[in-house]
Amino acid sequence: MDEEYDVIVLGTGLKECILSGLLSVDGLKVLHMDRNDYYGGESTSLNLIQLWKRFRGSDKPPAHLGSSRDYNVDMIPKFIMANGALVRVLIHTDVTKYLYFKAVDGSFVFNKGKVHKVPATDMEALKSPLMGIFEKRRARKFFIYVQDYNETDPKTHEGMDLTKVTTRELIVKYGLSENTVDFIGHSLALHRDDRYLDEPALDTVKRMKLYAESLARFAGGSPYIYPLYGLGELPQAFARLSAVYGGTYMLNKPECKVEFDEEGKVCGVTSEGETAKCKKVVCDPSYLPNKVRKVGKVARAIAIMNHPIPNTNDSHSVQVIIPQQQLDRKSDMYLFCCSYSHNVAPKGKFIAFVSTEAETDNPETELRPGIDLLGNVDEIFFETYDRYEPVNEPSLDNCFISASYDATTHFESTVVDVLNMYTLITGKVLDLNVDLSAASAAEE
Repeated sequence: MDEEYDVIVLGTGLKECILSGLLSVDGLKVLHMDRNDYYGGESTSLNLIQLWKRFRGSDKPPAHLGSSRDYNVDMIPKFIMANGALVRVLIHTDVTKYLYFKAVDGSFVFNKGKVHKVPATDMEALKSPLMGIFEKRRARKFFIYVQDYNETDPKTHEGMDLTKVTTRELIVKYGLSENTVDFIGHSLALHRDDRYLDEPALDTVKRMKLYAESLARFAGGSPYIYPLYGLGELPQAFARLSAVYGGTYMLNKPECKVEFDEEGKVCGVTSEGETAKCKKVVCDPSYLPNKVRKVGKVARAIAIMNHPIPNTNDSHSVQVIIPQQQLDRKSDMYLFCCSYSHNVAPKGKFIAFVSTEAETDNPETELRPGIDLLGNVDEIFFETYDRYEPVNEPSLDNCFISASYDATTHFESTVVDVLNMYTLITGKVLDLNVDLSAASAAEE
């Protein structure tokens, strides 16, 4: 323990593991510690007995649910955009060789009381029951504009500078209805609330293009992929990667006290009476509680079912987004479902999550509109957890703290945090121009 490290990473949550991998690949000497005796921190994956202990206080789940070890229930379930930043990071670090991905069957949106497939291309727009015939034509024109849009080719811009034109102004030009805008903004561009309407349209157009390109990638019913056996595989894959580059992992290290010098800069971490010296610390909010503030709360339900979510074409893995306006809320609600087809449950069993940014203190009532879409459930658990963000100035104390995980059921916001932290720590921007074919989906 008495060695000196460039960086000590505390906590083996997904963000910390990705950063530990990136920094190791960069040639930094990394020590990675966790107070728990398991990988994953908040984003760990539980078997049935562990799930029962956490939510029911007993270690005897009912026998009809099947074998405990057939369950891999991710505590922070998020699908991965097939062409998104996380896949690029995975390829950049070559961690893909430790993982098998499988396409996610469906991507749906809740609109006017019903669940609909999200139309992502001009052809799908023409078939979608989400719109009437004239609206379909307008939407098709808009989709074609987005598909053809190329930032570096002004001929595709139709006279608009999308770094200045707001999303609202762009939509007015195509005459799209509020209803159409609602599903485009929330289920294609994956915005979490409606602030994007008054921000430059370029971001929304890029997000729509990413969705469409990801959808085309595996020719499945959605733009998402998910690892076989769930996300619990990711932290362990990064731990292997780090070890290949000389990083050191230590689990089950109690207390992990961060030490500071007289200038308030981090100088090491003490655990069990031994101090490892370091120049920088990377950690989740739980390791430096006096340098973070509470910014919100996530409410969620976890259900075990013996059928897919109704009205999703029998999808064995699916995301359903309920835009805020549909429920008269300030933030969207998300449904996530995965099953034995991704090896996260025994045959015939499905794991569903309903999550949202909490706006009340009663998660069961607040999540009801999402839970009602699930149909019959065998078991359901409720919980809320607080979200924290760092308030420290990393240039003064050399502490780099990740933000807590949000309610979204896809990875896009999580990766943004990781990439920003990487730049703060190293002063470099991570090069994400990689050969995307290096991450292939697992063979059926």
